[in-house]
Parts: sequence; structure tokens; C-alpha cells
Amino acid sequence: MESNLIARATVRINAPGEEVWNALTDPKAIRQYMFGAQVRSEWKEGSPITWTGEWQGKPYEDKGVVLRVKPRKEIKYSHFSPTSGLPDKPENYHTVTIELVSSGPHTDVSLAQENNESEEARKSSQRNWEEMLNSLKKYMEH
Repeated sequence: MESNLIARATVRINAPGEEVWNALTDPKAIRQYMFGAQVRSEWKEGSPITWTGEWQGKPYEDKGVVLRVKPRKEIKYSHFSPTSGLPDKPENYHTVTIELVSSGPHTDVSLAQENNESEEARKSSQRNWEEMLNSLKKYMEH
């Protein structure tokens, strides 16, 4: 697996950083913009995180661990999806980093997903993350 295949997505949201941060860590908000996923986490370093829902008509339960939390600045976590068909081993986990940079009335959100298993997987993940960030933007700017 090539670890340099990084999916990236960015968006500028017309909302203050604190509001964007709250939307990124509030399960009720997440469900509104992240494809209906139910997310459970304490958002503390070392704590588990799970995503459950339905994707393309099939139920799923993804999991990971919160690796870093810098309030209103960065969230980093591992992510594994059994739907990938890969074994549940550390080398098959993605690392997702979401960074926020606030400037006055807007916040730039950058997301990177590392450890994609192929260029095709990287492109697919990038499209999904772009769609999710655009949904977050719509949710925040409603």
C-alpha cells in the first residue's frame, strides 16, 4: 500500500471558526452534512470514534481512534471501514486530519486522508470528502 496517496479537500465557510468547530464535533450536526452518519466520540485524544449509517443502500459501522485534538484548530483520527474488504489491521487504517484556519467572518477547512490503497481509492475518497465539506458549508451557511 502506498502511503503517499493522499486525498485532499478544502472549503471556505462563511462562519466563525468556533461555529465550524462545533459542527465538526456535534453528532447532531454531523448527521446533517455527513451522509446521515451517526458519529460517537468524546473527541479526546486516545478515545474511540465510530460512524454508523447506510452507504449506497448498505449498513456500515466504521471505527477509529482520535489521535489529536487542538480545539478550534485541528482534529486528527484514524479510520477503518470494513466495507473496504481489507483486514482490520493497523496498516489498513486511514489517517484523517481536519484543520481550521479562521480569518474574521470565514473559516478555511482543509482535510487530508492518508494511506489510501490505490490512486483509484484516493480519487474516490477525495470526491467523497469534497462532497462532505460542501455539505458542511451548506449546513453552516443556511
